Amino acid sequence: MDGTKGHGLRNVASHCSISDMDDYDISKLLEKPRLNIERQRSFDERSLSELTISLARGLDSYEPSYSPGARSGRSGFDTPASSARNSFEPHPMVADAWEALRRSLVYFRGQPVGTLAACDHASEEVLNYDQVFVRDFVPSALAFLINGEADIVKNFLLKTLLLQGWEKRVDRFKLGEGAMPASFKVLHDPDRKTDTIVADFGESAIGRVAPVDSGFWWIILLRAYTKATGDLSLAETPDCQKGMRLILALCLSEGFDTFPTLLCADGCSMIDRRMGIYGYPIEIQALFFMALRCALSMLKHDQEGKEFVERIMKRLHALSYHMRNYFWLDFQQLNDIYRYKTEEYSHTAVNKFNVIPDSIPDWVFDFMPTRGGYFIGNVSPARMDFRWFALGNCIAILSSLATPEQSAAIMDLIEARWEELVGEMPLKICYPAIESHEWRIVTGCDPKNTRWSYHNGGSWPGVVYIS
Repeated sequence: MDGTKGHGLRNVASHCSISDMDDYDISKLLEKPRLNIERQRSFDERSLSELTISLARGLDSYEPSYSPGARSGRSGFDTPASSARNSFEPHPMVADAWEALRRSLVYFRGQPVGTLAACDHASEEVLNYDQVFVRDFVPSALAFLINGEADIVKNFLLKTLLLQGWEKRVDRFKLGEGAMPASFKVLHDPDRKTDTIVADFGESAIGRVAPVDSGFWWIILLRAYTKATGDLSLAETPDCQKGMRLILALCLSEGFDTFPTLLCADGCSMIDRRMGIYGYPIEIQALFFMALRCALSMLKHDQEGKEFVERIMKRLHALSYHMRNYFWLDFQQLNDIYRYKTEEYSHTAVNKFNVIPDSIPDWVFDFMPTRGGYFIGNVSPARMDFRWFALGNCIAILSSLATPEQSAAIMDLIEARWEELVGEMPLKICYPAIESHEWRIVTGCDPKNTRWSYHNGGSWPGVVYIS
């Protein structure tokens, strides 16, 4: 493998973190200066990666870039490519991507409010892919913010915030006030010339699961909008402050979980079929951490806000300790687990989760390089999910859940295992894929999740942005 790939990845890892943070002194996270590390890129790589690198900058500085097909007058922030500080000749693939993105725009009363999850004109049955999903819109929103089209993102944030106030029921169970919809659909009535929004909080979803991650993504996107535009007024409105507090009240409540981490029901995080991630999957823990940090920077320090700030600080301390110590796996930790004693009791126990060494899958020993490491998929009594999950590990870097040393180790792992994790396609969402009898048990024989497809070892377009 070309050594420059790993070098570039490590620089991006350092630059992408929202801000550097001492391991345990989180109270200083808003005072610390941000690093400004430029990635050194080769000429032939530049046009293909410009959008991704701009994304990394987009959370810390606002630089409009080129967008083929942008409608004149749509945004006051449009900047010609020739005048942009990092002007470049866009790759044709970028132009095609912008064209496809604009075709997917969804309008409510003449205003764009999001993008469709997918546009598959060859399929007669679209299921719910013709809806605007909160999590799916985030990569689109970041692209629009980079291009100076912030109004689309603002419309989306306000519309989903309005939906949060609806009464939410799933199979006659009432959801908490803070729950955000997984998706919404705009119904157009050409006769009456009216638009109606129908939201899905899980009552129509496959598996009938309420989304855990939508509220987190909403907070993160609000922070991205604020950083990209410099507009503090939206986050400071009473409605947005209330929306954040409702989300936090739901996920920080003592009855929601008794551990520092966030408990997730099977299938309610990033998937719609059983994939054996019930409990504390790394994707949701990293997303939870990122949302807490974003909320911490936007909450007003009034009487209500101060209470949540204190609760967030306590959870960030506990969560970072829990994740960095119990979810982290490298060559040394793998050796330690292999030599664990079992049935240990009391606070002096080393094997706190009673993991049986024989439960370590054989592939881990070949997969783990001497340099490098990653956050494993899940930790629960007597069982560790040793699978590599790209989204959780990448968000751990972006949010500074991973320490600088752990961030570098994750990038070292990707470099050392480039063929397995990347190959000639975007970063795999999960490694390795499960198959045969295990696939039947864990996925319920789901044909959509056969090995190396969709969630089961495949690639998601969103990971291109994150990675």
